[in-house]
Amino acid sequence: MEVVSNAQPVIGVLALQGGVAEHLSALERSGAHARPVRRPEELDAVHGLVLPGGESTAMTRLLTTFEMAEPLRCRLRSGMPVYGSCAGMVLLATSVLDDDGSASPAVSPFGALDVVVRRNAFGRQTESFEDDLDVAGIDGGPVHAVFIRAPWVDKVGADVEVLARSRPPTAAEVTASEDGLGRIVAVRQGPVLATSFHPELVQGDERVHRHFVETVRAG
Repeated sequence: MEVVSNAQPVIGVLALQGGVAEHLSALERSGAHARPVRRPEELDAVHGLVLPGGESTAMTRLLTTFEMAEPLRCRLRSGMPVYGSCAGMVLLATSVLDDDGSASPAVSPFGALDVVVRRNAFGRQTESFEDDLDVAGIDGGPVHAVFIRAPWVDKVGADVEVLARSRPPTAAEVTASEDGLGRIVAVRQGPVLATSFHPELVQGDERVHRHFVETVRAG
């Protein structure tokens, strides 16, 4: 489906599990026509897609149950713009690790991003936190980022742009980071964008969603 640059793009939010309503609202406020996507025919009708936060293993199962996995894989291969937040980042990765660094057998990622992602890397629900981050490509000052059982990116391929890193909260985290710069929490590869954090939960700041809407328009 082609998008005219000055048109209102139709952007779907995968509505099988996770923070669907918040993404739909943020996309509408960012100039898109947003709609939930649960079936292959609904996926065919959108110009771009958001994979929301939630639980990546549950989303993997539901994608199979609703017969959405292969249609989504085909759209991603065709170059459809997509944005994944938190669990959505996990699903877009090439390789997924559990929080202990072992391969995660419960997630079937789509390989749309040449990255290795570690699930629940920042800890469990009680270790959720917020931070203000500089995000490349997002003007207007730092982005307030909400991390909830968040992943981070362990490794990136040559074609992946690192957009943001989290400030490590402890000296141990600084030591653990291979380059001492903090954990990678936002990346982009072509029309594919992913963040460890949840911009949809920050009221009144739609800059990340507007950035994705412009990516869809450009596509």
